[in-house]
Amino acid sequence: MARPLRLLIVGPQGSGKGTQGARIAEAFGIPVVSTGDVFRANVAGGTELGLQVQEIIDAGRLVPDELTGAVVRDRLSKEDAADGFLLDGYPRNLSQVMNLDEFLEGRGESLDAVLALVVPREESMLRLRKRAQEQGRADDTEEAIAQRLAIYESETAPILGVYGTRGIVDEIDGVGSLDEVTVRIFAALEVRGFARSAAV
Repeated sequence: MARPLRLLIVGPQGSGKGTQGARIAEAFGIPVVSTGDVFRANVAGGTELGLQVQEIIDAGRLVPDELTGAVVRDRLSKEDAADGFLLDGYPRNLSQVMNLDEFLEGRGESLDAVLALVVPREESMLRLRKRAQEQGRADDTEEAIAQRLAIYESETAPILGVYGTRGIVDEIDGVGSLDEVTVRIFAALEVRGFARSAAV
């Protein structure tokens, strides 16, 4: 049996990490644990959490650490995440890194690799504007996009320094076609000894 694969994919909004995460998950047979998807499902369902989240998103802010951490811990405790997972959107700051470390260490686990998609800010802005037009995403206003990218640069980018000291960060060039980026990701994981269990 293949050894469990526990991944984190990181990148600025518009870097394509959601799409790449889905491809990785399919190839390795692991679930994507995306805080954004969980939150959006709650918003669509009109739950109490969804109403809280909608208010925060509309203001262009990020969901508080406590709320996000509780959602992630609950999701990682599900049976399908026992043999690996891909985190998308968490941890996004140093405080969340410590919380995740504590949770995983309590289970005798740790992350195997952190995939950092590298995309220039101008490219991210361009992709997000396009997404807003195509999908009618209310949270993709020019101001909200700029604010989220600024938060990523000041809060999320520093977590790569922490994971970098552990030798688990793979920087992936996120510019190019979806297939080109996917190939780069699979190549980086193969170097770490993780071969795909399914074709994509």
